[in-house]
Amino acid sequence: MLVRGIRGATTVRANTREDILEAAHELLDEIVRENEVDRDLVASIVFSTTPDLNAEFPAVAAREAGYTMVALSCVHEMNVPGALARCLRILMHVNTEKALAEIKHVYLHGARVLRRDLVADEESTS
Repeated sequence: MLVRGIRGATTVRANTREDILEAAHELLDEIVRENEVDRDLVASIVFSTTPDLNAEFPAVAAREAGYTMVALSCVHEMNVPGALARCLRILMHVNTEKALAEIKHVYLHGARVLRRDLVADEESTS
């Protein structure tokens, strides 16, 4: 069994606790659903946000979803001029038998522009 990284990103409506948690829940749920992730095989989850999101730690959403024994971390992305605003990202490390090509990275809402190559693949198979 290998450890694979699963990426995802979304945008958050506003810098409020409620909006950050809602976006984090949605993204986490979609990553798990798309990749058929077994919670017991999750090694760690890193949440990152652009510096304009600081009203809540997005990892709170994972704790609320039952990831109580998984290592979680929250960090800020680099503040690159012109970068996508109010962006929340997840990097989930999962123990899996899946090949690298079988991993489905998830990009929602305004964050779809970050990886048009992956979004286009998802749309063509839907």
